[in-house]
Amino acid sequence: MGGNFSALEESDVYRGWVIRVAKGRFCDPDGNAFERDVVHHPGAVAVVPVDDAGNAILVSQFRAAAGGEVLEVPAGTCDVPGEARIVTARRELQEEVGLLAGRIEELATVYNSPGILDQVTTVYLATELTRCERNVSGPEERWMTIREVPLTTIDLLQRDSRAFDAVTLLGLNLARDVLNRRQSADVSASDASARDLSQDR
Repeated sequence: MGGNFSALEESDVYRGWVIRVAKGRFCDPDGNAFERDVVHHPGAVAVVPVDDAGNAILVSQFRAAAGGEVLEVPAGTCDVPGEARIVTARRELQEEVGLLAGRIEELATVYNSPGILDQVTTVYLATELTRCERNVSGPEERWMTIREVPLTTIDLLQRDSRAFDAVTLLGLNLARDVLNRRQSADVSASDASARDLSQDR
């Protein structure tokens, strides 16, 4: 596979408060022009909060496009100009579920639906959680419910994938893998320390 695609021009079809829909003209490696609809989005963050008991803190909220409730990790649009994504993540965590994270780390950055949408979402793991006051906005957040879901039950929940969005599925699996590896490393370090103490005796 060789050659490069190039963008020729773009014209707006619609501008909303978050998205911009455009019709773009592109050129393939053979020089043939073609058109595609492109939805521009400022990007988003998603946070997988996991408490000390191993529960993921999720929200169930109405999503107009899905026509009903969707179980998700806390998430939000990068709609504050110049705000670092990790700052947005911390803000969304506080606003939606009333939590502060003592530790937050990036898990992945992914395209949501690159066939038509340029949105990029950065997924974070949040641990060492403490409670704080929520600051919800909009009808979806005012009516959302908060659920604690043990990470050990994620495989069972995934069998009904309609309950989740794709970013939530990705985030939960990555968070579980990271925390399992961390726990295994802690156990190995503890065993090694115990062996060293035994040998010193």
